[in-house]
Amino acid sequence: MAIAGDIAVENLGLKDENLKNTMFQEIDLIVNSAASTKFDERFDISMGVNTMGALNVLNFAKKCYKIKLVVHISTAYVCGDEEEILQEKSFEMGQTLKGTSKLNIQTEMNLLESKLAELRAMNADENTITYAMKDYGIERANLHGWPNTYVFTKAMGEMLVVNQKDNIPLIIIRPTMVTGTIRDPFPGWIEGVRTLDTVICGYGLGKLESFVGNPNTIIDIIPVDLVVNCVITAIVVHLDQAPKKFIYHISSSLRNPFKYFDFLNIIYYYFVKNPCTNQNGKPIVISKRLWISSLATFNNYLTIRYVLLAKDHTYDNHKKYKMLQRWGKLYNPYGFFKAIFDDTNVENLRRMAKGYTKNEELDFDPTNIDWTNYMMNTHIPGLLKYAIKQSINSKL
Repeated sequence: MAIAGDIAVENLGLKDENLKNTMFQEIDLIVNSAASTKFDERFDISMGVNTMGALNVLNFAKKCYKIKLVVHISTAYVCGDEEEILQEKSFEMGQTLKGTSKLNIQTEMNLLESKLAELRAMNADENTITYAMKDYGIERANLHGWPNTYVFTKAMGEMLVVNQKDNIPLIIIRPTMVTGTIRDPFPGWIEGVRTLDTVICGYGLGKLESFVGNPNTIIDIIPVDLVVNCVITAIVVHLDQAPKKFIYHISSSLRNPFKYFDFLNIIYYYFVKNPCTNQNGKPIVISKRLWISSLATFNNYLTIRYVLLAKDHTYDNHKKYKMLQRWGKLYNPYGFFKAIFDDTNVENLRRMAKGYTKNEELDFDPTNIDWTNYMMNTHIPGLLKYAIKQSINSKL
């Protein structure tokens, strides 16, 4: 039976006392995959779901008499990009990615509430409040060393559940960039347009003509069914015994690296061979790949392209200019990402799983992926078929 709830609220927003008591008596496993994944979500929304929501789920688990395990789905990018190899280790409470700042989660909550009160006292409309809170989230994230609101609030969520788990058995799964399925429930299935897919869709639709980044950057992607298989396996292995090492990077950069240069070559050739069509049914001609080596150069290019040389200075042209500026700033850290993710714990989990299951369908080994074949014949076709029609107009 599916029950609607809200992790941003205490007791998941459930009002029915009989229902809550039944759940407290019967639930023995909780997997929390709820999240707001927008890089620049409103700070209050992202904190409510990714940070305080994680704590609300943990507190709910503490009231479940039979609870055996809580699985918290985070993101590998909470780690930042300061080391060559990012380890599978938990955060200390209040830890930041900048030695010059001090992080207090309650202070962050107080600050965002003060910011909201200030905006409302000025009689700001909802649109103004939304953009102000988006910018404020990025500002607070950057202050403490994180590149965006998403990974900042997910990191604080991890801190809370690790610090306050008490005797609750806990596993934290950190996927990298999640992409469409490679096999299950069928190849290419995906919902929504996120992270790397924004680049694919923007390029294929002719809305994105240039790329900011280092061609030698390793982009770490992992098909969603491999993530699910890792979660299931971790549950099977640890349901009756809490793991001492409970952080798992489900990733590909260490064992099967995929370079940004190869990714862009693949999407270029895909859309040359399989062009999207415009509203008139005509093929969209994509531009040749244009490498831009820094965010400053990218912004200069946009100014020349959309301001100085623009034939029209309409609102739509200005809107596209501002959108691409924001896109460049949000994605810039990942175009130049230097680190790779250690997955020693996940590799050990793969070995341990052999003693628990013979089911080869629960494979989550990234070394089995042929990136060119997967992107050309599975992920991009699936993205266009299952996600682009529903999401692209709101994302680009």
